[in-house]
Amino acid sequence: MALGPRLDLRQSQQLVMTPQLQQAIKLLALSNVELEAFIAEEIERNPLLEMEGAQDDGPAPEAAEPLAPLSETSTDTAFENGALAEGLDANFDAETFHHDSPSDSVGALDGATGMDGLSGVSGEGPDFDSFAAEGPGLHEHLFAQADMELSGSDLLIARALIDRIDDCGYLSEPLLEIANRLGVPLARVEAMLAVVQGFDPVGVGARSLGECLALQAREVDRCDPAMQVLFNNLDLLAEGRMAQLKRICGVDDEDLADMIRELRGYNPKPGLQFGSSRIESVTPDVFVAQRGHGWVIELNNATLPRLVINRAYHAEIGSGDKATRGWINDCMAEANWLTRTLDQRQRTIIKVTTEIVKQQEGFFLHGVEHLKPLTLRAIAEAIEMHESTVSRVTSNKYLSCSRGVYELKYFFTSGVASSDGGGAVSAEAVKSRIKALIAAEAPDAILSDDTLVEMLREEGFDLARRTVAKYREAVGLGSSVQRRRQKAISARAA
Repeated sequence: MALGPRLDLRQSQQLVMTPQLQQAIKLLALSNVELEAFIAEEIERNPLLEMEGAQDDGPAPEAAEPLAPLSETSTDTAFENGALAEGLDANFDAETFHHDSPSDSVGALDGATGMDGLSGVSGEGPDFDSFAAEGPGLHEHLFAQADMELSGSDLLIARALIDRIDDCGYLSEPLLEIANRLGVPLARVEAMLAVVQGFDPVGVGARSLGECLALQAREVDRCDPAMQVLFNNLDLLAEGRMAQLKRICGVDDEDLADMIRELRGYNPKPGLQFGSSRIESVTPDVFVAQRGHGWVIELNNATLPRLVINRAYHAEIGSGDKATRGWINDCMAEANWLTRTLDQRQRTIIKVTTEIVKQQEGFFLHGVEHLKPLTLRAIAEAIEMHESTVSRVTSNKYLSCSRGVYELKYFFTSGVASSDGGGAVSAEAVKSRIKALIAAEAPDAILSDDTLVEMLREEGFDLARRTVAKYREAVGLGSSVQRRRQKAISARAA
């Protein structure tokens, strides 16, 4: 067969995702807070996009109605044919949700007496920013004390020691390594550590838990020889070896109980009261509230600014030259697509959340014990969407209801077979029941895993012993031996 060039025609199929479709899929997985940052970037890039003003002269949006079936148009079809309705607005001034403070509704403050006896919204109220302001961290607190008491090379050594103190207040590096790094004698570093250990909070700069507790005991003049032996043998206390502790401490049962009671009053992590990292609260993306015999589901539009398109600016610029008209038309197409995509994102989130509430209504009414096994596939089939779409919608999004704030993924749990042949129950419900049984156990009748298996089987949960042990450890509960030892220590200190 001769070798040579030739032309062939072949037909093939392949899936090509346009940039717009990739953007739509990306937006589904973003939370409201992340979406707000994305919208801010788009506003800077596209001159036709503007953020809707906070003050609107038009009529107020109507309050949300109880659950109603949404459009059956799937996400993919909507992206193709543009079958998108107007955005969903939540009326936060209406009584849709419970307002537990005057700040939840501006209208409620008009003519009413606010906090500190101030009426209306024009008065000078409390400075809420001061509540969220960060206080001095542990290291700043220690540096300030070192600057007041030390100077020269002593201050440099003390600062080096403070740099190696972790957030809990413990020295995280051996003294010998610090001395070698600074090029000073070890005895001098030890002397400066004794100074740092005298700073506030008491117990800071310790190298072990025993030393931390001993520093606090010395502060109140309670570190006698017996207490010092106890601090040096905390491992025996953790293992519940009381007889050996009494022997090496030279005390009787009553004295040991007093020592344990006193030990429990000390702070094992004194540095945490100066925590430098702020705790970030979770911002819910969806609100769920009961209204009569139904449920009201609304998006948290407070964290999601609405976009509007400046068509007047488009008409003004569109009369320019050909290059300008082409550029502004591209901006208009992108703006239209983004607004439609955001609208469809809202409708998709509401649709998925609505089905979750329908499937898990027992949880919202009665608690975690009534949580049912649920999969992404079940939700996808019920709302006629792809499973991957449901997965993206439930990622990084939180639901707020009367029972608290939960991630949407929380409602998708595995099932546990029922021993009576009934339907499966959620693994979270089983964990909650195990936790309740252990919480109610008597100190002299600690429940073993085998006993828990029998008790759960009587209640209709068919579980193996290793499954019970796995669920028990998942909720942070120790074995029967560990719990018996802990209760014995608590009884002695009581």
